[in-house]
Amino acid sequence: MDITQVIPKDAIPSIDEPSFEDHFAGDTDDRVVVPVVEGESARAYPLRILNFHEIANDRIGAVPVAVTWCPLCGTVAVFDRRVDGRTLTFGVSGKLADDNLVMYDRETGSEWKQSLGECIDGELSGERLTVLSAIETTWAQYEALVEEQCVLSETDMESEAASSSDSPARIDYDRNPYERYFSSPGFGLAAHRNQAEERTWDRKDLEPKSRVVGLGVGTDAVGVPRPWVRDRDNVVSVTAGDHDAVVFATGSGTYAYRDPGFTFAHASGERFEGDDTTWHAVAGTSEDGRTLERLPSKWEFAFTWQDDHGPDRFAPR
Repeated sequence: MDITQVIPKDAIPSIDEPSFEDHFAGDTDDRVVVPVVEGESARAYPLRILNFHEIANDRIGAVPVAVTWCPLCGTVAVFDRRVDGRTLTFGVSGKLADDNLVMYDRETGSEWKQSLGECIDGELSGERLTVLSAIETTWAQYEALVEEQCVLSETDMESEAASSSDSPARIDYDRNPYERYFSSPGFGLAAHRNQAEERTWDRKDLEPKSRVVGLGVGTDAVGVPRPWVRDRDNVVSVTAGDHDAVVFATGSGTYAYRDPGFTFAHASGERFEGDDTTWHAVAGTSEDGRTLERLPSKWEFAFTWQDDHGPDRFAPR
């Protein structure tokens, strides 16, 4: 694991006291993260805001959560902040581990690799955060999913992600500091900074920045590349540890549920046919009133999944 200090600690400030509103300043196709805690999917955390903060420490009902986003790795993961009965608060260390965000907890100073949710240094070394269920989708799909919108508010903080140097600057949330990076073939910090020593990729079956939905942990982990799901009529079944999963891919995102044991076929848009009814991929609900069980998932670029799990921990193509 290659760990480097890239910017000063907290130069990208986490959001520790989030506020919410019912008005969204972005576009309908802007992406949002929606934690699903105790069956509720109420709050949306836009990536256009998390670009400048990377971590939002929050509490949903009785559950303390960390909504995390690493732009370089495309990693979206929502974690339970409790470890061994202690609630942790996370900040941005300024370090990268294999180009991935290294978080630190303010209670012990331990450092955590975000893509794994694992403590890699400090008092809590070896501990692993619990990944929670979430939805990564567009604002338009979130808006259709809930009756009353509740979206993370912008802040008046400064961030290094808004600056041309290592010093924080005033944030303009209408600007995407990673726009060029997301549209370019290169990956990792060097590609983002337009440096010559960009990383290389030798796979022919998958692009390094293809989106992957990750299921399971450790040796049970399986990454399901979105392009491979799209190639198979937008639905595949996979096994991750003790879970049989069904994964849907639509124009708005990739969604994973516990496999109910019957066959799905893509109908159109977000809709799939299965067991004599129609299902909505984002909501996981059917026209006859049933609901699929959403599995804890994270989303990231293929290169990060391979960094963490090796080249063979992808679902069969």
